[in-house]
Amino acid sequence: MVVQAQEGRLTERGRVLIATAVPAERDAVARGLSEAGAAHPAVDVVAVGVGPAAAAAGTATALTTAALSGRPYRLVVSAGIGGGFQPGAPIGSVVVADALTAADLGAETPDGFLPVTELGFGTVTHLPPPSLVTDVAAATGALTGTVLTVSTVTGTAARAAELLGRHPGAAAEAMEGFGVAEAAAAHGVPVLEIRAVSNAVGPRDRAAWRIRDALAALTEAFGKSAPVLESWNRT
Repeated sequence: MVVQAQEGRLTERGRVLIATAVPAERDAVARGLSEAGAAHPAVDVVAVGVGPAAAAAGTATALTTAALSGRPYRLVVSAGIGGGFQPGAPIGSVVVADALTAADLGAETPDGFLPVTELGFGTVTHLPPPSLVTDVAAATGALTGTVLTVSTVTGTAARAAELLGRHPGAAAEAMEGFGVAEAAAAHGVPVLEIRAVSNAVGPRDRAAWRIRDALAALTEAFGKSAPVLESWNRT
């Protein structure tokens, strides 16, 4: 099952929730918004935790708290660093998700992996508003493609090949996007995902990761995308 986000714009009083996994990502995003002059009470950047479960719980808590206060969010953005599938998403590049997909939600069988949807229930993909994806990608010079959500970071070439075989449109993998999207969908709020690539998806080589460079790319991406998010917030 694929969940399509509504294309409707934010209301004038709409607010944006940006959900990251860890404080370092949160600070990188906030720095980009601040440098662009977009720091505003209508935009909140929150570190919600690592992994899809923590991300869903943290995002749902923030959305519920805001709704009960009478100041609901009208857009949720999952943001952070992640792995890029090579050669399409090199280290230091930015990916804007045109689909947020749970890559390992399902069952292993003798005939291979079955997504939960083929078992007769659940959702595996959320689709952001296409125009928002296009506008943010244009503003940032980012790539677009599927961002896979995994509970275990890929560490072998065989696993990377398996994921690409199942998801040929995949550009990046991370651990929170689908969880953030599930919470947003439960509140009827559109979702977006932006990832800066810190490492190649494949054999785990921690020494080759470029976390500092990816965080800098994340800051730059949010500085450039701030006007797009502000436009959605005003319209």
